[in-house]
Amino acid sequence: MTFEEIKQMDTASAMPTYARYDVALCSGSGATATDEKGKTYIDFGAGIGVNALGYANPGWAQAVAKQAATLQHVSNLYYNPTTVQLTDTLVRLSGMGAVFMANSGAEANECALKLARKYSFDTYGSGRNEILTLKNSFHGRTMTTLTATGQDALHPDCFGPYAGGFSYCDTTLEAFQNAVNDRTCAVVMELIQGEGGVVPLEPAFVKQVCAIAKEKDILVIIDEVQSGVGRTGTFFCYEQYGIKPDIVTLAKGLGGGLPIGACLCAEKLEGVMTSGTHGSTFGGNPVSCAGALYILSQVNDPAFLQQVRQKGDLLKKKIESFRHVKSVSGLGLMLGIELDAGIAGAEVAKRCVANGLIVLTAKTRVRLLPPLNITDDEINKGLAILQSVIENFE
Repeated sequence: MTFEEIKQMDTASAMPTYARYDVALCSGSGATATDEKGKTYIDFGAGIGVNALGYANPGWAQAVAKQAATLQHVSNLYYNPTTVQLTDTLVRLSGMGAVFMANSGAEANECALKLARKYSFDTYGSGRNEILTLKNSFHGRTMTTLTATGQDALHPDCFGPYAGGFSYCDTTLEAFQNAVNDRTCAVVMELIQGEGGVVPLEPAFVKQVCAIAKEKDILVIIDEVQSGVGRTGTFFCYEQYGIKPDIVTLAKGLGGGLPIGACLCAEKLEGVMTSGTHGSTFGGNPVSCAGALYILSQVNDPAFLQQVRQKGDLLKKKIESFRHVKSVSGLGLMLGIELDAGIAGAEVAKRCVANGLIVLTAKTRVRLLPPLNITDDEINKGLAILQSVIENFE
């Protein structure tokens, strides 16, 4: 099909929930995508951090194809070796007590919120069910995770009424202390607020929150949907903050391109969710799990993670030298570019696409989430386009 035919068909059949760029991506290899005309694009977005090993990674594709030809789905009423291998691997890698497999980050966060409330109910009885989240956060687009998201702009009246039992605070110790009360059962944090502009939380603030939470038996939920699975140069971002959460959620890069999510909990919570309290028809799908197992076999390697940190440092250093760049935030290969006033990240992204580079945005900033195994050649080609677009912005 031509691009015009693809676009016309999409317009006629799909709900207009996305402001798509005028590009149809049809194939890819590594960090390079190709459209229907054969034009190539260096991809600094990785499907919003999903394609951890880029497009069509041979080992990942082989693992997925083998599983699809063996057993593509089985009800969670039965055991399955591929799913069990993944849950066992995640528990061993994290040192957590147990994991629930879901299909997305929002679903993983839904499980985390239910788990926190049930633990509090089982331990303290009714009434202690309020969940505190941070302003500028993002936790999903289901009704509950949207409510948990601490951005007023994402709470329009048209979707109301929103779920109860949530409160929000700024990322200061004073604000947190003022927000906590006898009804608080959990606090949810993204250590790097991705959709909020790629804004890392201050380590001192995070440690103070965790210390207060531990004292009051308030569960600490760390949302690593975007920052996990090696994205920041360690398998979990929280490793760089020196904390141990009660619950951590993963998704995006975990499946390498297939829908998957995971909610991991500490040992003291592993028996809270019992039969019938939660579930998912597709959660733990063997094909998605096979892809995830391959991703983990590659990403959970100290040498691989060191390269992620090195590539991130290289990108950050070079971009900071560009004219019109005020600052670069983030860790590893999760970066946000703050531009001079008057230069909109959305317009930069649009011009980058026209010149063969895919980037993302987060509020006013340009956001970069390239494949973790992006090559030096792909980095250099992408940086050349990005520099030209930013420095020649009029």
